Amino acid sequence: MKRIAVFASGSGTNMRNMAAYYENNPTVEVSLVVCNKHGAGVIQYAKQFNIPVLLIDRQVLYGSNELVELLKILHIKLIVLAGFMWLIPQNMITAFPNRIINIHPALLPDFGGKGMYGNKVHEAVIAAGKAFSGITIHYVNEKYDDGAIVLQQKVAVEKGDTPDTLAAKIHALEYKHYPEVIDRLLS
Repeated sequence: MKRIAVFASGSGTNMRNMAAYYENNPTVEVSLVVCNKHGAGVIQYAKQFNIPVLLIDRQVLYGSNELVELLKILHIKLIVLAGFMWLIPQNMITAFPNRIINIHPALLPDFGGKGMYGNKVHEAVIAAGKAFSGITIHYVNEKYDDGAIVLQQKVAVEKGDTPDTLAAKIHALEYKHYPEVIDRLLS
């Protein structure tokens, strides 16, 4: 069994999509959700799919090797970030080389970095007058939104798009392509 750990801080729609995608898969499972925010929507989705949730604080992530050791014990093959707002520490990057990926709601390197998440990204894309936006799936390194790109997909930014309408287009790309990339990386 190839096991995935999903790290999330927010609503959890990408995790929900992955859990549904792998629900009846005999070779891949979402084995753990790691969350740093009490009350985050991702926790309820994890419960719906009977996926264990580990709530962490900064000490667990940055102050020890405890989480890395747990992921190894669980035989996690891929760590998938889905709206996780904290940087991944070097000890985890070292322990899981090229096995930690993130999805960003824009075409990196534009509109990435600290503080660029959710509707802030879509607002910035629209304000810049860009003709296209999209998603970037990339490997995680020690900087925000900086790792090697695995996949980019784009969508037109149309006249009259709002951050919410652009977000809906971006979510459709995320839900389609994130599981495909995970499958490819696990094969």
